[in-house]
Amino acid sequence: MPIPKIKALENASEETKKKVKPILIAIIAILLGAFGLTTFNTDFDLGKLFGGSSLEESRMKTDESGNLLFDKSGNVTNDKSIGKKLDEYNCDDFATQEEAQAFFEKVGGTKKDINRLDGDKDGVACESLPKSGEKTQK
Repeated sequence: MPIPKIKALENASEETKKKVKPILIAIIAILLGAFGLTTFNTDFDLGKLFGGSSLEESRMKTDESGNLLFDKSGNVTNDKSIGKKLDEYNCDDFATQEEAQAFFEKVGGTKKDINRLDGDKDGVACESLPKSGEKTQK
């Protein structure tokens, strides 16, 4: 079976072809770059990158499945002994309400509460946990 030709630019003017060619090359370069990042389990924090951080400071390593791991402070980590996927956290992972609140706010707060740390959506995470300095009853 012959490969069909894409005729979208076949009848275009030379000027149009000259304008479109660099755009297509840029798109191909971006796709190849994204494929390379996926192959090496690497991603970049665009917020840090656009905020002036270097490529190295913005680099985030993902696990074998392409997931980012987060520590209890909400920071991206490569260390599986202190981090896990974002959606795996629940209130039992935190010792105090303040610790849960800091994590909750860092990873998106009420608008992005995929962990359901704020069941009543009042902006306060894990309200059943003790406050810092409170004694827990066992």
